[in-house]
Amino acid sequence: MQIDILVTPNEGEPYKVQTNLFVVVAWERKTKRKASDLAQGIGMEDLAFMAFEACKQCNIPVPPSFDEYIKRCRSIEVVSEEPANPTNVAPTSED
Repeated sequence: MQIDILVTPNEGEPYKVQTNLFVVVAWERKTKRKASDLAQGIGMEDLAFMAFEACKQCNIPVPPSFDEYIKRCRSIEVVSEEPANPTNVAPTSED
C-alpha cells in the first residue's frame, strides 16, 4: 500500500511523502491493527504517524518525538492512494 501524503508545516513550504512497506508495518506495530483496517477510514493520528515515519525514510529532518512533529504541522492530507494489489478490470465482450 502506498499513500501520498501532503504535509503543510507551520513554517516553510508544503512537502509530499509516500508510505512504503516499512512505514505501514511500523504503523501496524504501533496501533496493533492491520493495514486492511485502513479501508474503513484513516484517522489524523494515523496519517501523521505515517508522514512522520515516511519523512524519516526519505531523510527529511523531523524532531525526535512524534508529538513534537505533530505540533509543527498545520495540516496533513492524503493526495493519492494506491492499493497494495491493484487488479485489472476484467475484459468484456462487445456485441
